[in-house]
This record gives sequence, C-alpha cells and structure tokens, in this order.
Amino acid sequence: MSVLAAIAVLAVLILVHELGHFVAARSQGIYVNRFSLGFGPVLWKYQGSQTEYAVRAFPLGGFVGFPDDDPDSDIPPNDPNLLRNRPILDRAIVISAGVIANLIFAYMLLVAQVSFIGIGQASQNGVLIQQLAPEVSSVAAKAGIQAGDVILAANQREFGKSLQEIETLRDIIKTSPGKPVQLEVARGDQKLAVNVIPEAKSNGGSIGIGLAPNGKVVRRRVTNPIAALNFGATEFQRLVTTTFKGFGQLITNFGETASQVAGPIKIVEIGANIAQNDTGSLFFFAALISINLAIINILPLPALDGGQLAFLLIEGLRGKPLPNRIQEGVMQTGLVLLLGLGIFLIVKETTQLTSQLEWVQKLLQ
Repeated sequence: MSVLAAIAVLAVLILVHELGHFVAARSQGIYVNRFSLGFGPVLWKYQGSQTEYAVRAFPLGGFVGFPDDDPDSDIPPNDPNLLRNRPILDRAIVISAGVIANLIFAYMLLVAQVSFIGIGQASQNGVLIQQLAPEVSSVAAKAGIQAGDVILAANQREFGKSLQEIETLRDIIKTSPGKPVQLEVARGDQKLAVNVIPEAKSNGGSIGIGLAPNGKVVRRRVTNPIAALNFGATEFQRLVTTTFKGFGQLITNFGETASQVAGPIKIVEIGANIAQNDTGSLFFFAALISINLAIINILPLPALDGGQLAFLLIEGLRGKPLPNRIQEGVMQTGLVLLLGLGIFLIVKETTQLTSQLEWVQKLLQ
C-alpha cells in the first residue's frame, strides 16, 4: 500500500500540472481536444462536448492536447481560438500555468501539513551527532567529538527543538571551510567547548558527522490560520531556494552530483518509505516533489514548458515565430533525450532494486 500511496502522490501532482494548462486554456476560450493522465494504453476515456478525457496505463506522466496540429480536426486553421493563433501573452499563460499550479499546490500542501498533521520538532534542544565519518582522521574525530554528543550552539548561535536546526548547523559548517567554528557540546552532564575547522569539499565545508534530532520527534499542530499561512510561506520559500541551489550544484559539479539524480522508481521508493514509516510527512514529500516538478518544467529545455516559453521569447524578439520545421526538430530531439534519460534512470534504479532484493533473499536463506 505504501508504494501505491507514493504513486498516487506523483499522479496527483501530474494531474495538478496538467489541470493548470487545461484551465488556463479553457478559461480563455482556447480549444483543448485531449486531456490525459498517464501514458500508454487507454484504460478509461470519456468524450466531452469538446475534449476527450482519458486515464492511461502508466500514471507517471500526462498531457493536454490541442487541435492545432491534429489532421483530423474540422476546426478552420485561421480560427482565433486555436492556441497558435492567440497572442504571445495568451500562449505564455497557458504554457506556464502548469508550473504555477504546481507551486500553488505545494504551498497549499505545506499549509495543510502544519494545520492538520503538525510541525515536527525534537523533544530536546540541540542537534544530536548520530555518527562520525568512518575515517578516523576526520575533523570531528580529531577534535574529540563522539557519536552521541549533542551540539547546543555553533559560533554562539544556540539550537532549539526545531528540525530546521539541523540544516542551520549544516549551513554554518558548509559556509566555513578553512575557518574556525566554535561548538558548544553536551556529553552527558558535561558541557564542552570544541573548536573545529571544516575541511573544504566540493559542496562546502565538512567535519565528518551525521546529524539527527535530539530526542523523540513529536508533532505540534498550528491552529491559528494566519500562523499556518505564514509558516507555509516560510517553508515554501526555503524549499524553493534549496531546490534552486541543488540544481545549481548539479550544473557546476555535474561529475560529482550526477549520481544523485533520481528517476521515477527512486522517487516512488522514497515516497513508499515515507508512507510506511511517517505518513504525516507525505504532505511535505508531495510539496517538495511538486516544487521540483515546477522548476524542472520551467527550465529552457526542449520538450519542457520552459523550452516552449523560450520559443515564444524568440518569436517576440523576431516579430514572427521560428519555422515549424526548426521548432519540431528541436522539440523532437529534446523529447528523445528526455525519454532516453528517463529509460536510463528506470533501468539503473530497477537494477539496483533487484540487487538489493537478491541480497535480502541471500540473508534469509
């Protein structure tokens, strides 16, 4: 059931994205002849007065179809309600509406998370050092830090019970390569002052420690609607900023970060683990994936919404669109590359999952 829950989350996010395109088009009177959730064979379809609605076998995708290039369409080519005959601004609204819908939905999910599930926080102040890096020569090991220690403050910045304190501590360490960081550490009833100098890594400073909340994680609901909206906005801004930073690191350090790129199987696996171990975090998981989906789609790459917006920008600068053969060639090339990347990730992650299952079976024999 946890896997089905994760797939359902992805399907809902894709549905929201495609609904954004659909509503933006129909609200402007633009013709839409197909609305499909999923790819592959049709499982169910309904023919409305103007649009065919369908659910297909593979739910990790979807599309909104327009009759502009449909050879079987009986709509005159010069009809003003065809998408291609609309002004650039109208088309830009339709193309960008999916991204906007995902962002709005992510914000609503975060507000729902704090209102109905609650904000997770540790039962005690500080950040727990769960483990040290295996290298005995790590910065933390040299400084005498031990697993089980609790960091109460760094550079006089005290840590409370919020789960975000872990990220705050990581940021302090990452932004201080080669610079001393003063830590206040609790070990049992003792309080120690420890100075460490983070080692410079490709993604910032590091001292070789694994962090966790200090004590049991509990949830506190936010009953004040204004406070919930404000918290949702703060968390939304943090997730968007973090996601952009992640894409920036992927571009600048592609060789080291490419292995961290996740395909649909890995995302479903992560979502299934969350659904099984911490159902309350599904809202947060869905919001994070929704933001990632929005940012990926707005990138100026062929076959993505951002690529189509780039064509519109060129059309606005030239005063006329690029020739259809050029646009179709670029889009088809981009689609092939994206499909190739998707197939590669699916094969890679399926192989890894199969290897893990074989390893578990050997243990059980």
